[in-house]
Amino acid sequence: MRRSADDRDVVTVVQPDICVICDLKKIDTKGCIGSPDIIIEILSPGNNTKELQNKYEIYEEAGVLEYWIIHPVEETFLKYVLIENQFQPSRLLTVGDLVTTPILPGFIMDLKELFAEANG
Repeated sequence: MRRSADDRDVVTVVQPDICVICDLKKIDTKGCIGSPDIIIEILSPGNNTKELQNKYEIYEEAGVLEYWIIHPVEETFLKYVLIENQFQPSRLLTVGDLVTTPILPGFIMDLKELFAEANG
């Protein structure tokens, strides 16, 4: 996440698995200027707790509106929503749950379908 288009102002650069950026003006040839609206991390055996904690803090401080953590092996989904500059966690979602977000009106992700594809 870059705070401005000038690379001298780069404060923190992270590379999440998936970013959702609704404002096209935030995108340039080098990535996103500012914070994405949604960041999605897909856990793998290589992820560690310290890495996840560091990213959580970076995303919260940067003002990412939603931070999703998907664990394909355990078939779980956790969503953090930024409320008054602090992440608030959802309940732990799993197969049978549907994921929606006000950021993407009409978007519905069926976790049963997601995990069937991921683990199929």
